[in-house]
Amino acid sequence: MSDIQEVTRYHKDLLEEVKTIQISDEEGGWQEQIFTRVAVDLMAEAGETENVRIAYDEKVLKSGIQHKINGYALSDNYETLDLFISIFHGQQDIERIAKDEVDKASKRISNFFKNAIYKDYVNEIEESSEIFDLAHTLNTSTDIKNTLVRVNAIILSDGIYPGEIPKSQTISGYPIFYRIIDLNYLYNISEKSHIPIEIDFKGDGFKIPCIQTPGLNDEYQSYLAIISGEALANIYERFGARLLEQNVRSFLQFSGKINKGIRTTIIKEPDMFLAFNNGIAATADSVELIADKDSGLVISKINDLQIVNGGQTTASIYHSWKKDKADISKIFVQVKLSVVKNKEKFSEIVGRIAEYANTQNKVSASDLSSNRPFHIFLEKLSRTIWAPPLEGNTLQTRWFFERARGQYKNSRLKEGTTPSRQKAFDLKNPKNQVFSKEDLAKYINAYKEAYDSKKLTIGPHTVVRGNQKNYIEFVKFRVDKVDHPDSVFFEDSIAKMILFKTAEKLYGVKPNSIGDMRYITVPYTLSWFNLKTENKLDLYKIWKTQMIPEVFKNELYELMIQIETFIKKNAPGSLYGEWAKKEDCWNILKSQEFEINEKSLDNYMGVSQKRISLNEVDLDEEEIRQQNEVIYSLPNTVFRKIDQWGLESKLLSINQRNIVLNISDKVRLKKEITTIERGTIINIINLLISKDPEFLEFDESEINNVPEEIVHEEITPEIIKQILDWDRKNKRMKPLNYKYMHDVFTEQIPLGEQAKKYCRNNLIFVKKWGFKPV
Repeated sequence: MSDIQEVTRYHKDLLEEVKTIQISDEEGGWQEQIFTRVAVDLMAEAGETENVRIAYDEKVLKSGIQHKINGYALSDNYETLDLFISIFHGQQDIERIAKDEVDKASKRISNFFKNAIYKDYVNEIEESSEIFDLAHTLNTSTDIKNTLVRVNAIILSDGIYPGEIPKSQTISGYPIFYRIIDLNYLYNISEKSHIPIEIDFKGDGFKIPCIQTPGLNDEYQSYLAIISGEALANIYERFGARLLEQNVRSFLQFSGKINKGIRTTIIKEPDMFLAFNNGIAATADSVELIADKDSGLVISKINDLQIVNGGQTTASIYHSWKKDKADISKIFVQVKLSVVKNKEKFSEIVGRIAEYANTQNKVSASDLSSNRPFHIFLEKLSRTIWAPPLEGNTLQTRWFFERARGQYKNSRLKEGTTPSRQKAFDLKNPKNQVFSKEDLAKYINAYKEAYDSKKLTIGPHTVVRGNQKNYIEFVKFRVDKVDHPDSVFFEDSIAKMILFKTAEKLYGVKPNSIGDMRYITVPYTLSWFNLKTENKLDLYKIWKTQMIPEVFKNELYELMIQIETFIKKNAPGSLYGEWAKKEDCWNILKSQEFEINEKSLDNYMGVSQKRISLNEVDLDEEEIRQQNEVIYSLPNTVFRKIDQWGLESKLLSINQRNIVLNISDKVRLKKEITTIERGTIINIINLLISKDPEFLEFDESEINNVPEEIVHEEITPEIIKQILDWDRKNKRMKPLNYKYMHDVFTEQIPLGEQAKKYCRNNLIFVKKWGFKPV
């Protein structure tokens, strides 16, 4: 599939995701803000931002919109402020973003920063405003003013922008760097672990002399280089934590603190820095070398530079230059640079280099890996344990643990070889029941404190600090305490997720919400509730019903109001967002007495019954059963196409192709397949998905002989109106389906291919109930 087709497909999926979230009760709201959330979540997963808050604000003057912001992210060390503004069109066809739109967006987001940092804008907005916390912090916090290094003004868009990026500028002494995160960029970070940083040393006026190590190696090429302090400070100011290799980034963050020894050397003996300092270890995808008559071989460009050791050195040089006004012109640092040549193993090799470069740290890179035994076994549990059906429903579903990004999408492709099977997969694995390892950490850490000896290590303040920080503590103080998660652990974890998600939904979304502290109030409320009820909540009862009863919801709602009011009233200087990240906030709040009717919750306290934990043998048997279900659902035509694909692509050996055809015969005759055959065909399906994801998507009419007139039924506004008129009298469609049809008819939703597909399904449905188009 070409890149254009891939991006077009991604655009379609992106819009569908935005619409799905909008229709669902979970979020509701405005498509532009939903798009903003989806985009920043992708950036956070790729390690390009952290602690994001979706917060809309605009200031309108007679001349038009003066400033606008869709969200922001302030790093824990106050070094980096990311400001987000969205250009969202939401059209069925991909649109090119005009330079005029980008210029307007860059001006509006810059104006917000000017108003917040210079003017008394904070006094113009209500404390309940989404943006109040940031505006107040920028206006009053001396920590921010002393520590802030860079402001990234990030323009998000669902279109494609091929033009120039606005030039950086300085506002109130702070450098403002502009970035465009358009559809192409979002597609790339959805498919890759990160987007490479490209540094043009020659273009920036720096020489990086190096020597190339001798010897041939298919895996990597090493260089020993010398980089000036000025060059290092320059790239640190622009990129900050993005320079750190992603797997170790959360553990080895640039703290913003200057190492005293390094600082003393920089100020008093800068010419001795090279001799005293251990230097930097880094990796790269490629380098460009040129011959210089004065310096010999020099590095002119580096693609995908990632520092794996030496973050403190880099930060200390920058801050000594910025804060102490130190002369760093005599500072030079040695760099051991490993350029990975084996592109197929790029991530693996970089990860291992990062791990071994940090062996002195208590937590290694592998601790963050999704390949930990804990995560692998939890994934197996999530694929084999079925959740009980909701009351009044017979359908059982699964809570899908996405151990690594993209697993849900790939599983859907693997199992959903036809539209009907994809629909069946969606019913069994609802999108709103997919969760990541960071989600798991949030739900579990919000529910209960954790201690290491007598030291508090986890509380709601940990959750408020953001997904990455919270996940680190989860790994150190929760995961390492569990040898093997069992079915009881899994079911209890899901109960905690249901509780958290219910609380979020009860809190609401602006304008119909308790306030603007959901990310604070929800974890604090759940932690306080569990503490005060002495961890007696019957989680198994929540698992069995897959819901929270109304009486419990009422208590949670009232409790959240009380806790939010307390935090706002007691936060020093109204900086409730920052205070809530501190242990002091939790220690003060947990000693308070809030009103709660515990008697009304008696039925949900205590242990209702003993549970049997599934062992590994049970899970393996269930996994085999599910694999067989996938294999035996494939029609004969699919096996023949797999064989042909293997021949044409040359990706399957003769033996593999023979196994495919043998399995085809066994499936057709309903004979049992061997363990080797099952493993082979599953591996081939996985290979197909990775190499040609659309291969397994067949027309329903091709496989199940559905009549052509049904599959290709023409959908027009007139036929939609007839369906709506008919259903108003007969009331057969579900309310959500009726609303969707109504929104299409009233042109609130464009009548594109996706909308036609939904409308066609509704047409087939109402025909079964007697609808006849005129």
